[in-house]
Formats: sequence, C-alpha cells, structure tokens
Amino acid sequence: MNPLRSRSTSLALLALVAAVFAIGPSVAAAQNVAIVNNKPIPKAKADAIISQLARQGQQDSPELETAVREDLVRREILMQEADKKGLAADPDVQAQLERARQQVLIGALAQDYFKANPPADADVRQQYDLLVKETGGKEYKARHILVEKESDAKAIIAKLKTGGSFEELAKQSKDPGSAANGGDLDWAPANTYVKEFGEALVKLPKGQYTQVPVKTQFGYHVIRLDDVREAKIPSFDEAKPQIAAAMMGNQQWQQSRFEQMMKDLREKAKVE
Repeated sequence: MNPLRSRSTSLALLALVAAVFAIGPSVAAAQNVAIVNNKPIPKAKADAIISQLARQGQQDSPELETAVREDLVRREILMQEADKKGLAADPDVQAQLERARQQVLIGALAQDYFKANPPADADVRQQYDLLVKETGGKEYKARHILVEKESDAKAIIAKLKTGGSFEELAKQSKDPGSAANGGDLDWAPANTYVKEFGEALVKLPKGQYTQVPVKTQFGYHVIRLDDVREAKIPSFDEAKPQIAAAMMGNQQWQQSRFEQMMKDLREKAKVE
C-alpha cells in the first residue's frame, strides 16, 4: 500500500478518528487489543500479525490471538521503557535503526521488482521440460512400512516371506499418513520421493517388495510396488502458473533477479 495520501484523504481519516473518540470509550476500546500506560495498541496491528502467521501455516485460534496480544503488550512495555531512557537519541541506536529501515525498504523494492519481472515463458518451458524428463513418464503405486531400526525392518521382511500380510504389518509404520491404509502411498512419480526411496522403487518388479531395508533420512523402509502406469502429465499451459510461482519462490532465482536489478540501477546511477 502506498503510504502517501492526498490531503482530502488525510482530512477524512482525521474526521473518522475524531468521530470514534467522540462516540465514547467503549467504541474506541473495541479498536484496541490493549491499552498500556494509557497508550492504545490498535487491533489492526494484531490482525495484521495474525494474518501473516496464517499465511505461514498457523491456524487462527483464541490461543494464537492471546499469544499475539501478549507479545504486543510486552513489546509496548519495553518500547515505553526505552523511550523513557531516551535510547532512541543514542547515535549507535539511530545508526542501527537506519540500517534496519534500509534493509526493509530494499526487501520491499526487490519483491516489487520480482512481481514486475516474472519468469519468462522460455524459462518456465525449460523448467517444465526438465520436470517431465525427471518423471521418466511413469507413475508408481507403492506401499511402505517405515520403522526406526534396521533390525525391525528385517523382522518385517522375514514375516512377509512366511506369508505375513503387508497391509497388517503396515499398521506399525512410523508414517501416520499411510499406516492406517496398509502403507498405501497412492500414485506418484518416483522422483517425488527422497532419492534412496525412489531408486529402490523403480527397480522393483510389480507386486514385489524390497528384500533388504531401504535407509533414508526418515528411517528404514520396506517398500512394495503394486502397479505402474504411464504418468498423467499436465500440459504446459496447465502447469505454467504453478511452475512460475515455484520459480519465483526459489532463492536462486530471486538472487539472480536481484543482481540483474542492481546491475540495471547501477548503470543508471551517477556515482562520483
């Protein structure tokens, strides 16, 4: 949002604020999450923080609202104490505040540049072709049992060899997402799994399970391949928005775009 406002907008805003306080303290208080030493903390500030946390995956709840309110109160108390001691006038503090201000503004400038200069269609197409190639054109319907110890995985394989049910043994899996479904991982390309898992999966004949435990960062897996089919790959036009968004969120892409922005600005700047 542009922080600059027209004079008429500013006057309207002042009139609105005046009207709120004229109505009475109950309405004004409703606009605040707390009042610390007669200084209000606007509810809008808390709402903005909660919205940001929600975008990061946290669920809005009364507990989250209470935690945000308490954090804002603590910060306000500390800020008031810092102001009381006159720390904002300290030259070192002012220098740090200026560096922080620059950092925030540079970050905002970079994000603005990224949005105005999204990945070119040719770059998105190149990434799409790479992803298609990595899938190998196949999808695999697999099941697995994940355990902590290699000895446990070997014991499971021994039970399978004597006729044990994979689906029943999968109930002891550490993977809560698949344990209740007999270890079912549904259909997926092999490259969507961690390297060791994917490599073991593509080597399995259909209907067979791994004869030795497969070690990954998550533990030890016993994997069974139930079926294989041709991959259902979306068209470039269908995949383009998701691929472009993923590229824009990639740190390496952002760094290259930032360097290009810096180069363009440097060439235009008069540096003496």
